[in-house]
Amino acid sequence: MNFGLDLMFLNFQSDGKMYTNRLINETSPYLLQHAHNPVNWYSWGEEPLKKAKKENKPILVSIGYSACHWCHVMEKESFEDKVVADIMNEYFINIKIDREERPDLDHIYMDAVQAMTGSGGWPLNVFLTPDAKPFYGGTYFPPERVHNRASWKEILDSVIQAYQQRQNEIETQAENLTAHLLQSNTFGQNPIAGDYLFTPENAQVIFQSLMKTADKEEGGFGRAPKFPQTFSILYLLRYYHFFKDEIALKQALLSLDKMISGGIYDQIGGGFARYSTDNNWLVPHFEKMLYDNALLVMVLSEAYQLTHNKDYYNVIIQTMDFIEREMMSDEGGFFAALDADSEGEEGKFYVWTKEEFDKILGTESELFCNYFNVSDAGNWEGKNILHLSAKSKTFLNHNSIDKEVFESKLKQCKKTLLQYRNRRIRPQLDDKILLGWNGLMNTACSKAFAATGEKRFRELAVQNMRFIFDKLSNNGTFYHTYKNGNARHMAFLDDYAFLIQALIHLQEITGNGGYLLSAHKLTEVVTEGFSEKETSFFFYTHINQQDVIIRKKEIYDSAVPSGNSVMAGNLLYLSHVFDNNEWKKRADDLINSLSSVIFRYPGSFGAWANQFLLITQGIKELVVTGENFNEMHFDILHNFIPNKVFQISAASDEMFPMLVGKQFGNPLLIYLCENNVCNPPVNSMFELIQQLEN
Repeated sequence: MNFGLDLMFLNFQSDGKMYTNRLINETSPYLLQHAHNPVNWYSWGEEPLKKAKKENKPILVSIGYSACHWCHVMEKESFEDKVVADIMNEYFINIKIDREERPDLDHIYMDAVQAMTGSGGWPLNVFLTPDAKPFYGGTYFPPERVHNRASWKEILDSVIQAYQQRQNEIETQAENLTAHLLQSNTFGQNPIAGDYLFTPENAQVIFQSLMKTADKEEGGFGRAPKFPQTFSILYLLRYYHFFKDEIALKQALLSLDKMISGGIYDQIGGGFARYSTDNNWLVPHFEKMLYDNALLVMVLSEAYQLTHNKDYYNVIIQTMDFIEREMMSDEGGFFAALDADSEGEEGKFYVWTKEEFDKILGTESELFCNYFNVSDAGNWEGKNILHLSAKSKTFLNHNSIDKEVFESKLKQCKKTLLQYRNRRIRPQLDDKILLGWNGLMNTACSKAFAATGEKRFRELAVQNMRFIFDKLSNNGTFYHTYKNGNARHMAFLDDYAFLIQALIHLQEITGNGGYLLSAHKLTEVVTEGFSEKETSFFFYTHINQQDVIIRKKEIYDSAVPSGNSVMAGNLLYLSHVFDNNEWKKRADDLINSLSSVIFRYPGSFGAWANQFLLITQGIKELVVTGENFNEMHFDILHNFIPNKVFQISAASDEMFPMLVGKQFGNPLLIYLCENNVCNPPVNSMFELIQQLEN
């Protein structure tokens, strides 16, 4: 078997690696993890696709991501096995894909595997014809047959035999499956007259649908594994704000309280893990994703604005500290993720023995162990995942401890434990920087500043936005991923949608109208390059991107909101800022066309549901004019007004219709307008709140 010295070669360099393949030239940490497999991996591109056609070989696409535990397992069990690799190299063109680097390809082939098998996940392994159309696939395959689950080698042998003996049948199956993917990518318009759609009654229907899946004992929605479902919590907070339904508030706060008390929250270092493996939020899947932490900071910021609960303030501060400390580059970009594993064990970096606490904390150990439920036996595989099982106030009363004294001790103990933990072998950092996820984190920075008034969060948002425009764009073209000075891959819909959203929020906290002008320009880019002519929806990929078999439209709000739902919100907001009725109508049409599924399945359309709720309550155009607006600026930001469109300016500007016709200078004036009608200007927060309530 001759791989060619330029393709696969023995490596006698000091790193001690025997094999090196093309992935050594990639920047993705996930792809680099496979650079020393004996598998002759390619990254997705023209070269392997041409080679597959020339040699008439099926393509094996294997998709995963750096923080994926079972991706690492399958690599060690199968992709590092020379015998298995020889089979893969001889009979397949093998392509490795980082799903976070190429989410467009992941969406297509995940849909294909789900259509074939009824389930999906990562690692995702899918077999394609030479023209890149899927015909078979699955997720994790073990090295040896387990129960009814075929081994990876058995799968390879079966596909090889089928392709050699029934290639025409396979090609027909691939064509049919691709046609099915295209058909399922079509969403029928189901318009309802606006007067009958955006009503409080329909907002209540969404609330009732959410509560059917709510866990009223442990918070959250559904059963284990439990994900944060921030969009649903956000809806309940806002629903309470508008309709004063105590059940909504109780469920929202129960969910947040259980999470920030549980093991899913890093009690020592701040930040949230991806999900909980149990119903009680105790045992997380320990990977930390940038987007989860961004979305949780957003919802905690709104919860703090609404309740002024200091616990939420503290968790916002601690999570933002974690982001700055561990997830931010020197250039100002935010990294993608931290792995769940270290030293080959999931969670090893984050768990503790009681013996360690006694050694590190000395005389304070007993108090700290009681507070965080640390025991000799542990609560997970003989170790302790720190969590709170009682409110701090109850604990203090029970132990007769002064609150200020205890909080001071707790802060010092956490600092000592964090310093100790930082000497451990750390989980791998996925240090690629993704445009869309940075957009989400930028919005989180803005919301954290609005809620807390911590100026460093505003500075962080400004710095990060400067980085985005400097490093992830070139002559007006934006790119999806950045690392080591290189920006790669055309930006996707999510990238643009989340960036526009971030620019909107950044203008609110800075008063810099230039951010709105950038948001306007990028919205035009999206409408020109991503629109589907027949509907109001947007495709996931740009019209000029040619390396996918279909252009998908993503509408589900899953781990992150869909680009379409965020664009609906962007269009709605900017239609008020720039008096653009066409954008307003498009936002209404997008929400209208999905209204029936939003009402029935708000857990899967949570961001859509929130846009719907804001429209039912009417958008409040809020303008502050005058020279000395700093103090009033934060007062407005700090208050919970989720359905506002907010501009602040010392002078009129014809670029912004909301500013035209207003008085400027002294005294400071606050204008509240709705449906093209403005209330008399006021100059105090008390008067503004009265107008809002009326």
